[in-house]
Amino acid sequence: MSTRAAPRHPGAVSERRRQELVVAAYRQIAEHGFEGLRTREVAAVVGVNIATLHYYFPTKESLIRAVLDHAMGRFRTTLAPHGSPADQVRNYLRATRKLMLDEPELGAVMAELALRSVRDDQIGSIMNEMYDLWHVTVRGLLRRSVREGKLRPEVDSDAVAALIIATLTSMTLPVMSDASRGDQALRQLERWLGISAPRSGRATQATD
Repeated sequence: MSTRAAPRHPGAVSERRRQELVVAAYRQIAEHGFEGLRTREVAAVVGVNIATLHYYFPTKESLIRAVLDHAMGRFRTTLAPHGSPADQVRNYLRATRKLMLDEPELGAVMAELALRSVRDDQIGSIMNEMYDLWHVTVRGLLRRSVREGKLRPEVDSDAVAALIIATLTSMTLPVMSDASRGDQALRQLERWLGISAPRSGRATQATD
């Protein structure tokens, strides 16, 4: 009896194609800057025509929103739900720094979009929305650490979350491309919060 291959699920194929377009745009921004983003070239890289790209992303802004969401998704991978909230804060800082060292294109994309947002209200709105979600996540970790007595009770979780995000964001700037400066900033944050612990692996090498 002959067997027939199971048909692909249309939804899975559609989602994969959408993600391929997002990644192609992400890489184009990282390599050529925001001004170098060309939707026709993005479509060509994926092997589709421009009409197909517009099916998934009717406007350039919708594609940029998806690119930023992809970038923020890379940051979300550094949130590990293990250990105490204080451990999670410390591990988050270190994992985020390692991510930015391992994936320099992530910093390039974030820097490009941040600079563009100053002149483009729509992109600025998208950036603000994403940063607000980021802020809420970090603030939640800090608040749980305070409740469990792992951080000083006087710590202002809202202000410290803003400080952490500002520190991490600054590392996307060319002036902070020296790995040692970024590590100095994160070590100082850990000491100030009282969550320092021995480092290992690449994080240790970067601070030597």
